[in-house]
Amino acid sequence: MSERPFLGEFELLIMLAVLRLEENAYAVTIRRDVEARTGRKLARGAVYVTLDRLARKGYLTSSMADPTPERGGRGKRYYAVTAAGRHSVRDTRSALSQMWSGLDAAIDEPDN
Repeated sequence: MSERPFLGEFELLIMLAVLRLEENAYAVTIRRDVEARTGRKLARGAVYVTLDRLARKGYLTSSMADPTPERGGRGKRYYAVTAAGRHSVRDTRSALSQMWSGLDAAIDEPDN
């Protein structure tokens, strides 16, 4: 494992959505993907703050598309995962897998 810090839960959800959406990854589609897959309602601001934080960490890059009339002359900001971001996702997955290892019986026990 690397010395990079692991991703937090919400950061990981955002990163996975960006990876899944590929060239269609912008804030609205990222938010919809996470909401659809988790059943969790996301605040729009939380998505933007997390995208900015991941970009500052070097895990995401972004680029602006051309402005469109449908968006009032504004362009969409598209996101892509960097090599460092992919490493962080893999490291986080590995750590979580190690932590889950051997716990199937413990979590499958009936609640008292």
